[in-house]
Amino acid sequence: MSAATVPAGIPVEVPAAARKPGRDRYLDLLRAVALVRVVIYHIFGWAWLTILFPSMGVMFALAGSLMARSLARPALGVIRGRIRRLLPPMWAFSLVAVPMMFALSWQPVKEEGLWWFVKLAWYVFPVGAPPYPWSSGDPAGLLEDTWAIQAAGPLWYIRAYLWFVLASPLLLRAFRKLPWATLLAPLGLTAVIGTGLVTIPGETGNALGDFAVFGSCWILGFAHHDGLFKDVPRYLTISLASIVMGFGLWWASGHLTADGWDLNDIPLAQAAWSLGFCVILLQYAPSWQELPGRLARFDRLVTLANNRAVTIYLWHNLVILATVPLIDLLWKIPYVDAHLGSTVEATYTLLMTLLVWPLIGLVILCVGWVEDVAAKRRPRLWPDGRS
Repeated sequence: MSAATVPAGIPVEVPAAARKPGRDRYLDLLRAVALVRVVIYHIFGWAWLTILFPSMGVMFALAGSLMARSLARPALGVIRGRIRRLLPPMWAFSLVAVPMMFALSWQPVKEEGLWWFVKLAWYVFPVGAPPYPWSSGDPAGLLEDTWAIQAAGPLWYIRAYLWFVLASPLLLRAFRKLPWATLLAPLGLTAVIGTGLVTIPGETGNALGDFAVFGSCWILGFAHHDGLFKDVPRYLTISLASIVMGFGLWWASGHLTADGWDLNDIPLAQAAWSLGFCVILLQYAPSWQELPGRLARFDRLVTLANNRAVTIYLWHNLVILATVPLIDLLWKIPYVDAHLGSTVEATYTLLMTLLVWPLIGLVILCVGWVEDVAAKRRPRLWPDGRS
């Protein structure tokens, strides 16, 4: 995939592999926007956000591009380094979430037998789905009884990311031999297993489904790094991407679920829309060494989000849940209960949105440094680029 930089106002095609080393701030900006969109989606549940900005597809495409760049080095060392950077932040999350599950009446051995101990290993090395209770605690307690599902739900991304990392040396080799076939193969796989044509039961089916839905986005990251589209006219690339996106919306229109246009529930639509969307984002990708114009005011936040992306993703749902008992404390204030109760109720999700960001900041301060240790860097409390 080629990207355009803008010296003297004239677009020039520059293959990603030929760019100067260092952070690409455009890609950093996309990752930060994707994280913010994920948090907002999990607060409000707006289905249209999955169409406006398919965050997971974008995050996999960006990760695929970085993986292709890293694989210029020996593959075994790259995979080991990626795993080392991924697992300690997950372990920190698990050390909090799993004891909470037990404390709130989870009895997995009684429910599932000794096989549960094998599945518990997925909290250590998540090639499978980590177990969690479907109901935990008291529905009238501080946390609703589905809190564990919401807290552990995002771990599917960690599993999919790990699968992609392990498969990347073979995927990159296949891509460089048969680029278009490799790019489109996951879309074809989604058409088979994501539509019910072939059913693979259990978590194996879920894992393979996630791998297929976002596989083309990951491989598109390879294309972006290698400059695959540098010889393809831009109008043709955008036209084909628009057709793929249009197909995704057409398919979604005939397979709407109880959540309407939420593409998370419609695998083939998600795969097609995310692929086309990411093609356009990366086709027009400028090579920014710094955020330009008014975007520069967000430089520190973008830097912080990228340096703590795993922490933000892992903890954001648990943090969202923590806003509920905090907001409920307002009703214990006599004046609020007597005069502002209805206002607080009407603006509940807005209050959650306002409160979630300082709480995410608190999590970054408390456990974000684990990402630095995992990357063999000096631990930093607030890595926003100021020092």
